[in-house]
Parts: sequence; structure tokens; C-alpha cells
Amino acid sequence: MDGWMDGWMEGSREKEVRESKQGEALNWQLENQALPSIPPRLVAVSKTKPADMVIEAYKHGQRYFGENYVQELFEKASDTNILSSCPEIKWHFIGHLQKKHISKLVAVPKLHMLETVDSVKLADKVNSSWQKKSSSEKLKVMVQIKTSDEESKHGLEPGEAVELVKHIKEKCQSLEFAGLMTIGSFGYDLAQGPNPDFQLLLAQRQEVCEKLGLQLQAVELSMGMSNDFEHAIDVGSTNVRIGSTIFGERVYHKAEKSAQNVSSTQDKLNDLSVTDK
Repeated sequence: MDGWMDGWMEGSREKEVRESKQGEALNWQLENQALPSIPPRLVAVSKTKPADMVIEAYKHGQRYFGENYVQELFEKASDTNILSSCPEIKWHFIGHLQKKHISKLVAVPKLHMLETVDSVKLADKVNSSWQKKSSSEKLKVMVQIKTSDEESKHGLEPGEAVELVKHIKEKCQSLEFAGLMTIGSFGYDLAQGPNPDFQLLLAQRQEVCEKLGLQLQAVELSMGMSNDFEHAIDVGSTNVRIGSTIFGERVYHKAEKSAQNVSSTQDKLNDLSVTDK
């Protein structure tokens, strides 16, 4: 394992949280609520990175990849080398989706999930476009909820989540509701306690499940990125979106380096799994 990764793991935020009073309170909460008993999914966010880095990470066992922009996702997913070298690849779209880009999004090869549905109109448009595609499978979607006050963040207001989930399940026959997604506040200090953005998403899942008669196990939580994925997993995330930790800060390093980081990150996810492996 690379030296920088060893140091990062030794000084990990997860260790600090567990040794603090906030960590003790968080552990108590985890013991007293029903969390999905599945290991978290690693979505490797390959934004701005070349196809060879995706292929190398795939060769190293990574299967789920994410992109923030429709055009980049379409071009990368349609790359002939990726198509031939990565037959089991699964793409997640994790950026803000404009209605004018929906047609191109649904044409993306190996599209597995759209994580950022934030309105009834958007859900209806995606549903209609996916239906026209005549796919044998429904498109998995998540509802994005805005849990912070940061103006740069997109998402549905928390109080509107139940109605949108209900609409998707009852009116969008070509879509499969998979869970809830959010982006936590950047730079949150865990010394203050558990991230309130993640706590709000947990509360939203509880409300959605109670009002719509859903099982907690059936509703995924997509929260956590390179800077906070350990804490997100601690509080119940089942889907983490990690880019720079694997691929670097938008700098074209050697593909082999990204593959090593995929392995290290996957090992870390296994250590932090909510299944307590």
C-alpha cells in the first residue's frame, strides 16, 4: 500500500470520531436504529479523467463509475475501448440534470442509476424518455435532497421528499426508486458532532418509509465523498461517491496509480462496512 495512504488511514477521521465523545454518541445511535445490513457501494467518480484510467480501475475490480456532466458521461461511456474492455461497467449520473440533456442521458450505454432527481417534472421527463428507449429494465433513480444551506447545492427541499418518492413509485412505471441522495456541507468539522446534513437525510428516509410503508432496507442512502465518506458510512451510507481519493485532483496521473487507490479505498470501505465485518 502507498505510504500516503498508510498515513491517511492512520490519521483517519473515522478513528478520531470513534475516540471522541461525539463518536461514542454516534455509536450509541447506530446501535439503536435499523441500518441497511449491506456493505457500501463505491462509485468511482472519473470526472475529467481519461478512458485509460477508467479501464485500469475496472481491471482492478471496480465496476461502478460516476460522472457529473451528461456530455462527458456520454462520451466516456461510448468510448470503444471502455465498451470492449469493461463489459460489466455500471454508470451513475451524479450531477445536476437539466431537462434539455435527458435524451442524451438515457442514450448512455450501461447507465445504471440517476442519483439526482429533484422534481416531479424531471421525474416525468426521465420516465417518458426511458420508456421510449424500450429497455428491458427500469432505470434506477434516487431523489436528491438539499440538506445544507449552501447556494451551490441542488436538490429538493426536505419537506417535499415524500410526495416526490410517492409520485415516482406510483406514476413513473419505467423508473425504480432506489433511495435518497445528498451532498454534505464542505469542510464540516466532526469535532462538533455528527454531520447534521447526513442526520437530516437519515430522518428523511425514516419519514419516507413510515409514510409510504417502505422498509428501511429498501431505501439506499447516497452520501459521502472523498472528504467525508468514512463518517457517511458510519452513519449509514450505502453509496459513496469518491473521485480525488482514487484518481487525484483532476491531474492526469498514471492509470496504475488510480488502480492502486481503488484497491486501497475498497479495503477501507470493507473495514468501515455497516455490516461490521
